[in-house]
Amino acid sequence: MNKDGEHMLISEIPALIARELGVKPHQITAATALLDDGNTVPFIARYRKEATGELDEEQIRTVEERTLYLRNLHKRQEEILASIETQGKLTVELTAAIQSASKLQELEDLYLPYRPKKRTRAQIAREKGLEPLAGIMLAQQLADGDPLAIARDYINAEQDITTPELALAGAQDIIAETVSEQAGIRALLRKELWQKAEITSHLATPETDAREFLMYKEYREPVKRMPAHRILAINRGESKGTLKVDLLADHETNTRLITQKTLTGHSIFNEAIRAAIADGYKRLLFPALDREIRALLTENAEKQAIRVFGLNLRQLLLQTPLAGHTVMGLDPGYRTGCKMAVVSPTGAVLTYNTLYLTMSERQREEAAAKVLDAINTHGVTLISIGNGTASYETEEFTATLINTHNLNVHYVIANEAGASVYSASKLAREELPELDVTIRGAVSIARRIQDPLAELVKIDPKSIGVGQYQHDVNQKELGGALTNIVESCVNHVGVELNTASPALLTHVAGITASIAKNIVSYRLEKGTFTNRKELLKVARLGPAAFTQCAGFLRIAQAANPLDNTPVHPESYALAEAVLGHLGFTLQDLSNKNRLTALQQTAPAADAAKLALALNAGEPTVRDILSALAKPGRDPREDVPPPQTRKNIVKLSDITPGTMVKGTVHNVTDFGAFVDIGIKINGLIHRSELSHRPFRHPIDVISVGDIIDVMVISIDEERQRIGLSLKQVPKA
Repeated sequence: MNKDGEHMLISEIPALIARELGVKPHQITAATALLDDGNTVPFIARYRKEATGELDEEQIRTVEERTLYLRNLHKRQEEILASIETQGKLTVELTAAIQSASKLQELEDLYLPYRPKKRTRAQIAREKGLEPLAGIMLAQQLADGDPLAIARDYINAEQDITTPELALAGAQDIIAETVSEQAGIRALLRKELWQKAEITSHLATPETDAREFLMYKEYREPVKRMPAHRILAINRGESKGTLKVDLLADHETNTRLITQKTLTGHSIFNEAIRAAIADGYKRLLFPALDREIRALLTENAEKQAIRVFGLNLRQLLLQTPLAGHTVMGLDPGYRTGCKMAVVSPTGAVLTYNTLYLTMSERQREEAAAKVLDAINTHGVTLISIGNGTASYETEEFTATLINTHNLNVHYVIANEAGASVYSASKLAREELPELDVTIRGAVSIARRIQDPLAELVKIDPKSIGVGQYQHDVNQKELGGALTNIVESCVNHVGVELNTASPALLTHVAGITASIAKNIVSYRLEKGTFTNRKELLKVARLGPAAFTQCAGFLRIAQAANPLDNTPVHPESYALAEAVLGHLGFTLQDLSNKNRLTALQQTAPAADAAKLALALNAGEPTVRDILSALAKPGRDPREDVPPPQTRKNIVKLSDITPGTMVKGTVHNVTDFGAFVDIGIKINGLIHRSELSHRPFRHPIDVISVGDIIDVMVISIDEERQRIGLSLKQVPKA
């Protein structure tokens, strides 16, 4: 709908989205055109800044989503207008209402009375010729007389209308449906329910079978105040048959509101109309709005859960890699033992074994000997311990070994979520065909510390363990959102072309799974890539795909040092011109002393003046200067590295008031879970996060953050530890 409330034209969509985002219409038009031409979001955000006025990835994805929605809205408007016109019921007023609808819900409300439907009671009454009687009743023009006397004229034995009471009842069915389907009535009731209705729940099974949902056994909360995590929790309880959930509303008040909108004065049919309205509300309108409100609550809760999952996933993927370490990965276990794998700084498996740490003392001694031998033989500098079953015992064993033998080794607790999923996957079988499925898990635990992004992209994001009710939300939408997050992170960091796995390459803009395999095959057959242009020799990687992907792929040992920067090949000439204006040459990027001088010069350069002098776009010149200042730089260097330890913390070591350091493992609507180095994660409830007001815990804290927290409660029986961030004394 345009600003005058008239029919929204396709050409007006950019202006509407521009107003929503607070940007210029030409920015939306440019972004839409680029998307329509098949360009990827990361490519547009990074390399088409002049065209879009520097819209970021999130804005471009919003443009993509809103454009699709509004185009579908426009298409649906045309379909509905055509349908109603075919029925011969299209009026000027209805046309205007349909053309000015700005939401699909509003549009479907207008179409509801004209939508072809199954044979309802009202439809059957119409077929029996009772629509004229319903029209007389709704006209409300008869102040005197007997309703049954008027209804007698519609007796029709052939249609089984043998009494005036049956005729009146049939007309009431038509009125019930007609009133319930009025767009204005539905909008009024929808608003009323959103403002005043409550969600209630009670147990549908014995308490012993419903421990997970006991807090909802006698529960009620206003619809408008329900947070996402409680909506999803109640939905889960309902789907399991544990909870009975209802929408509680003031039906008398709602019926009275409809009656006030419908009755225009005194008529002999007032009582019959009231009865029809009450019937329509109870039988048709409220059940429909009940379903709609529950569905919308769920939709909004799922969007929130997916948003939080996405933000957590982004933080996890962009954690600083602990590069350069030879890492020992330990996948803890009781009966089947702890699986050990040692990987080189490049991720190659050097040795592996199975350790029995929780059985006899003799087996523990044998395990210690094996670990010491592996550490000394392969120069292990870091041990990565999975946080699953037997993690505490494995950490205790590791800490004792380090301190007993005074080893120059640290350990880190790794979130092992998804390691077993990866171990059994086709990708793992292809990468590590000679290893048992259980050993592959230990390899994954080691590698995800060396480079979280490169390893975690091999796992379905839903299995990584940083979500909230991820199995209860729309899986298609969750999958799409998380895929976008992974794609965004991979392209933000960039990928080393000569070492990247097919799984990592698949997430680079413009590269499909088949092209990723072809790139790896090309490496195996021809050797390493020496320059980006060589990509054009890869099967099925044509100019269009090259344009999308080239800037995100790096070649560390390339002859042209620009191949190891985010500078796109289309801007190489401009980059050389920028270097020239600064008094440098391309070769200086490979000269240590000259590079140091360039790194001091580039950040201070005036991008605006350079752009003017070179007749180039200022955003591109600015990005080139940034790339020249730090060629080969990993943007994850700005993030603090994971916390490593040498000593274990025991539950008996801490009491309320103790200050501990921890790593944030997950952020949810109700708070954050923090690994403080003991068997169980502590919880910072949202009420203990900050003295300042905030909308969501994610605004205060992020996955991977290393923080100092205060222990405020310990419940050993329930294995719960309460933490506080806001009670930490200020330095």
